[in-house]
Amino acid sequence: MSQPTQITALDLPIPDKEQLPDEFQKYFNKCEEKLGMVPNVLAAYSQNTAQLDVFARFYNELMFGESELTPLEKEMIAVVVSAQNHCYYCLTAHGAAVREYSGDPVLGELMVMNYRAADLKPRQRTMLDFADKLTNQPDQILESDRQALRDVGFSDQGIWDIANITGFYNMTNRVASAVEMQPNLQYHANHRGS
Repeated sequence: MSQPTQITALDLPIPDKEQLPDEFQKYFNKCEEKLGMVPNVLAAYSQNTAQLDVFARFYNELMFGESELTPLEKEMIAVVVSAQNHCYYCLTAHGAAVREYSGDPVLGELMVMNYRAADLKPRQRTMLDFADKLTNQPDQILESDRQALRDVGFSDQGIWDIANITGFYNMTNRVASAVEMQPNLQYHANHRGS
């Protein structure tokens, strides 16, 4: 498999890793060590290291910081939001993450295609229904939507995290779609079982 010749449809001055400041070289090395690649979204952001710094710190805090949401639940939100926005990059990348965290290649595909067809716990379904509604009808979120999350065990802090993750992926989906960001080809094959 070869990488696409362009990461985005824009002619961005994306530097080689060796041209980046030391802190970002270390970060990219860590990505290569853990993922076997530098995600193209990070490579695209590397043309503006101030934006890369903010993006990476916010992403890492949302996805790996302290939260009552599990890593799988966070990735499920990313996939549901990305499915609503038809974001090819994020569906490919986060669909692979759902397959990885769940150990279930079928769940990863169901989440990408239609999360409502998946056999989910009530907590997860309510969380994803909220993320879906927040993506499609943000002005229609009511106290009853927040209460539904409380009723399946989420605290107000958990609801805050769901809202932030949903908002983050709505932003990243729009950027990725606007610039036709291409996912790393490795994502397509990752965690599909033996």
